[in-house]
Amino acid sequence: MKISHIIGIIVIAIAIGIIASTAGDASVYTTFTKAEQMAKDGDDNQIHVVGKLQKNAQGQIVDMLYNPGIDPNHFEFSLVDTDNRMQKVVYNSPKPQDFERSEQIVIIGKMQGDHFQCNKILLKCPSKYQDGKLETTEHEAKTAKI
Repeated sequence: MKISHIIGIIVIAIAIGIIASTAGDASVYTTFTKAEQMAKDGDDNQIHVVGKLQKNAQGQIVDMLYNPGIDPNHFEFSLVDTDNRMQKVVYNSPKPQDFERSEQIVIIGKMQGDHFQCNKILLKCPSKYQDGKLETTEHEAKTAKI
C-alpha cells in the first residue's frame, strides 16, 4: 500500500468519527409532556420544543409578561406545543424582535419545576411569499416591467 492510500484511509476514519460524535448531540423536536418526564427522570439535556403562541380574538398574545423598565432580561410567555399543551416559558434575555409576528416558535431549554426554562428562541416569521405570489414594492414592480 502506498503512503497516500494510508493517509486517505486515516482522513476518512477521522471524518467518520467526527460525524458520529456530532450526530449524538442532535436534538429532535419534542413536547412539554416529554420534557417534563425527562426532567423527572433526571435527564438534564437541552431539548427543542416547537409551538405556537396563544392569541385572543383580536390577535393579541395572551399570557405574555415583559417589562423592560423593571427587568429587561426577564421575559415570560405561554406556548402551545404540538399536543395542544400550554406551558409557561421563562426566557432570561430580552424579548426577541418581531416576537409578536411569529407563526411558529422553537424554544431550546429544559423543564424546571412549573415552567420551561428557555435558553434560546428561534422564530419562524410570516413569509413574504403568500399564496405563491411574491410581495413586491411599487419600485420593484416598475423595474420588473422594464
